[in-house]
Parts: sequence; C-alpha cells; structure tokens
Amino acid sequence: MKLIRVAAAALNQVPLDWTGNEMRVRAAIQEAKKLNASLLCLPELCLTGYGCDDAFQARGTHLAALAMLERLLPDTDGLVVCLGLPLLHQNALFNSVCLAANGRILGFVAKQYLAGDGIHYEPRWFKPWPENIRTSVALFNQEYPLGDLLFECGGIRIGFEICEDAWVASRPGAQHALRGVDVILNPSASHFAFGKIRIRERFVLEGSRAFNVSYVYSNLLGNEAGRAIYDGGALIASGGSLVARGPRFSYRDVVVTTATIDIDATRGAQARVASFRPQLGHEEGYSARCDFAWPDIEDRDTSVAPPEPWEDSATLKEEEFTRAVALGLFDYLRKSHSHGFVVSLSGGADSAAVASLVALMVQLAGRELGLEALKRKLAHIPALDPASDIKAIVSRLLTCVYQASANSSTTTRDAAASLAGALGATFTEFNIAPLVTMYTQMVGDALRRPLTWETDDIALQNIQARVRSPGVWMVANLQNALLLSTSNRSEAAVGYATMDGDTSGGLSPIAGIDKAFLLHWLQWMQIEGPAGLQPIGALVAINCQSPTAELRPQACNQTDEDDLMPYAVLDAIERAAIRDKQTPIEVFKVMRAQFPHQPAAILMAWVERFFKLWCRNQWKRERYAPSFHLDDENLDPKTWCRFPILSGGFEVELNELRQYAAKLGSPGAASAP
Repeated sequence: MKLIRVAAAALNQVPLDWTGNEMRVRAAIQEAKKLNASLLCLPELCLTGYGCDDAFQARGTHLAALAMLERLLPDTDGLVVCLGLPLLHQNALFNSVCLAANGRILGFVAKQYLAGDGIHYEPRWFKPWPENIRTSVALFNQEYPLGDLLFECGGIRIGFEICEDAWVASRPGAQHALRGVDVILNPSASHFAFGKIRIRERFVLEGSRAFNVSYVYSNLLGNEAGRAIYDGGALIASGGSLVARGPRFSYRDVVVTTATIDIDATRGAQARVASFRPQLGHEEGYSARCDFAWPDIEDRDTSVAPPEPWEDSATLKEEEFTRAVALGLFDYLRKSHSHGFVVSLSGGADSAAVASLVALMVQLAGRELGLEALKRKLAHIPALDPASDIKAIVSRLLTCVYQASANSSTTTRDAAASLAGALGATFTEFNIAPLVTMYTQMVGDALRRPLTWETDDIALQNIQARVRSPGVWMVANLQNALLLSTSNRSEAAVGYATMDGDTSGGLSPIAGIDKAFLLHWLQWMQIEGPAGLQPIGALVAINCQSPTAELRPQACNQTDEDDLMPYAVLDAIERAAIRDKQTPIEVFKVMRAQFPHQPAAILMAWVERFFKLWCRNQWKRERYAPSFHLDDENLDPKTWCRFPILSGGFEVELNELRQYAAKLGSPGAASAP
C-alpha cells in the first residue's frame, strides 16, 4: 500500500479582498498541515475571488494575485498545494491554478472549458486553454511550465479538472487517466442550486471510478460577491467510492476535509481493466516533476462522515432553501458592513418569509459557531456584544415595521405583530393613512377632479405601496441597516409589484423563488421546520390567509390570484415560457396537459395575460434589487435572464394562439392536440 493523506478546502472568499483572502488561504494551509495532509486542493480563483467580474481585466488584479502567490509560497513547505488565480500569457487571460510544493512553484494549468451560461460569464474575461498544448511562462525571474500538464511529485502523478472541465462530455480526466494519473484535483467555484450536490457527487464518483484515480473536489463557500451562494461541500473519492464529505452551508471561513487514499489500490485497479490502453511514448513535456517526500502512513481511516440527516430527507429543497438564503443573508450583512436588516412586515406571506429567514440566519449561525464566535463574526455591529442569547441578537439585527393604510385589516396587523414577537424581532407600527390622503388630495386638486376607485384603481393602489417606502427607508438609514425587499419571482415575472413601493430595498432575498414554493415553505416552517431548529408556529396567522396586496378597500376582497391567476399556473407558465423558451401556443398545450380541469378558454386567457405582462414589465425587473440565485429559473436580467425592455410583445404569436384556441371550440375540434 502507498497511502497519502489529501485535503480539500472550502473557503469563504471576497472578490479583491487581498488581505482577507490571503489570510484564509494561509489558514487553510495551516489547518491541512495540522490534519497531517500532504496534498491540499483549494478552490478555483481563490486568491482573487471568483466573482471579480470586469476587475479581472485590470492589470492591477493580475499583479496583486501574483504578489499574493509569491507571499504564500513559503507556507507550502512540506505540502503540495494548488492555488487558483488569473494568469496573463501572450496578452490572453487564463483561469489557472498553480501547483506549488516545498515553497516553490512547479507549474500552471489553465482551464479548458469555460462556464458561459446562467450566471457565468467566464468567456468575457478568460480564454480557454487548448487541449495538449504546453508552453512556459516567465514569472519571478524564472520560467515555469504552463498548459495541459500533469505533475509528478515524489513518484505520484497529479492532474487537474478545473470546475467546468468536469461537467462536460470530453473531460480532461479521460486523457489524464491514459497517462497514468494517480490523483485528480478539481478546484471549483460551483454556485448553489437546488439538488446540484447530487450532480457533483456523481461526476466525482464516476470520475474516480472510470479513471481509476483518487478525486479531490474543493469549492467556495458562502455569499462571495452578492448574488451567487456557494455551499462548500468538499468531496474526496477513490476508485468509485466516496471516502470523505465536507459540510455544506457552513458559517466558518475555512473548512478543511481530509481523507487517506491508497495510490497502489487505484493503480492496481487500472492495471486489471482489460479495456485500458495507456498512452505510451511522447512523455517529455507532459509532466512537471519534483522531489517530494510523502510521509509514511501506517493506518488508513476508512470511515466516511455521513451526510447531515437533512441531506437525505424528503424535504431537501426546503432545507436547502432555508440554509442557502440564511447563509447568503449572513455574508451579505458582514461583507456590506451593515448593522442589521429592516423588513416592512405586512402580515402577508412574502415579508413573513423574509423576516423568518433573517431569524433563521441567526439561529443557524449560532448553532454552528456558538454565541461568542457568532458575536465575533459580527463584531462590526455596535451594541451586539452585550447580547446574552440568540433571541437578543435577533432583536438587535431585525427590525420589522407594520405600515397600516385605510385598507389594512386587523388580521394582517395581528399576524405581523405575532410573527415579529415569535421571531424576537424589534417591532414597530406606522399609520400611513394620513400620508395617502394627503397625496391623493394633492394630486386630485392639481387635476381638478376627485380620484376614485372606479377611474383610478391602479394609481390609488400604488400610492399606498409607495408611501410605505420613505419611512421604512428612514428607519434603515438611522440604524445603518439594510432594507430588504420582499418581492418574489412569480410577481417579478408579471410585474405584480409597485416600483419604489414593495420593491424598495437594497437586497431582494426571495426574488429568485416562486410564490407557490414560498407558500409551501411557510407551511413547512410552521409545522416542521429545518432539522435541529424549532418550527415557527406563529406563521399559522400568515398561512391561513389568501395572499393579498391589501391595497383596495376591504369590501373588494382583493386577492393576488384573482388579480393574476392561480400561482401554480403562473409558475408553470413562467417555466415553460421563460426557462424552456416555448412559444405561446406551445405553452398553452403544456398547460392543458398540466391543468386538464381548467377550461381551455381560461387557460388561453392566462397564457395571453402572462406574455403581455412579461413584455410590459421588463423595465421593472431591470430595477429590482440584487437577488440570490437558487436555481436555473432566475429572472435577474443583470446576470441570468436577458430580455429587451422594448419588444414586439409577442403580438403575432398571441394572435396565432387565439386562432388556435378558437378552433378548439369549433365543431369537430375535440380531437385537436
């Protein structure tokens, strides 16, 4: 047996935070040494941060990364370490990793497949490295190998798949296996999405099995740059078996996961495969070699830490949503140097979810870190240190404001007050009715006519939502806190929101999630809640209501679904139209199959309404506060779903839909598809 101890680190980095990023990289190296690891894989672009965006094009960014690399080299004494950084070569920028050992650089490998879909824009800044190309780069008055390389350290061969490289069909690992690689390192910056961990586990396990290697996968952690949330979750596999698994959604800055692997076992397994055909000859230039004394390891720990119970639960999406958004809020709070959050708590579902997630953030962080460590992490917030327990920290960090108009009900007021009390939030109330009356009278006088619900419905609704904005913004300013917007993705799709009203805020934490799931999640939070925490029983006062903007007079019995359509239908139309890029007729056919109990004429009207509202309200989506990315259905036009502000509005396509739907109602049309 040839046993070596390997490690993968999850790091909570910040773009362009040279001091902090270096400190965390150094801490990971020291932790790996304490755990007796000899090989450490750090995440992709860990020196600069992954989310630097156009700052990658600045020469200063490249120079700062190289300077950090040079400072970190002495820390690699006794260790083989990969460090990710942008590297400029022949006037092209490459997403690269440096492999260093015993205080010196061995060489650089550049990413072959760039992530350019969804929130990823790597081709805007980087060039893909061509397969089988090797050259050299001059740095620090020396020449180092660069390209599609393997490294041979003390007789053990190490290769790379950098994040996206492992997600494609023609993985570089296949060629590495033909050249006798022993260990593949995958430094990644793979953002969280629902269920994505299962895909990562599959390609790590399958890579280790098909290539007969040990596979070490590292990832970023936390809310790095504002929108993307990284869940960590380091993985180490060998010969098709998972040998180590790191925690996800940790509140620690550095999490190092280690395992002992048997190099002879994977070599022997490859030798026994009849179909294995090694690539012989032409070895010169493929490998960068160095002497390295791998410590003798007598015992091999074969136990694998089991996943957290919630990882295998039937409510994985609910758990992931809770933990991802909570961690995203926590890091946004720290990295923006805000002193807390303010929520305009209406007594409805959206604001209740946002307020609950802030309280859950504190509970989850406190549960992992402990009270004193939590306060140290938030040491920039004044008056936090005397807090004696988690609920006191919630009270300091979360302020909820209920703003009543003439159309507000005691039901929503009581629901808001009850929830704020259960969460431990600071709660206050504003009466905005006089302000609404003042604006209504002022504008009516200027127009020389009274404003009425019969003639001015939308304007009278919107003024109530907008009047709520200045006061709650003022509270946030006075507390140096961040105002959270409470808009969700379903309403963003059709513009069912008042700009500068309920969209007001510096961060929109639930704008990436649909309303149907949000309503389901609130029910789950009321009854069950995330593993290790108590449910929030006070949500019953929220969940027993039908969602309503509560902007029309109470006699109108206004509900969101009456204004729009059932949220389940709206979300299904949005997925078919926007995610799947289907035409109105195609969407209509899908809806007929999904909702056969609904009359065709009503479904047609809902599809038409969606497409019209979608086009009409792109300008609103352009102005939404930053939101968290939770899946591949985000509507954020700045980083995910682009659509023209001005367009033809699907007029031709909707006319075709009307004609098609009309035929369904004609004699003999019952068999139409």
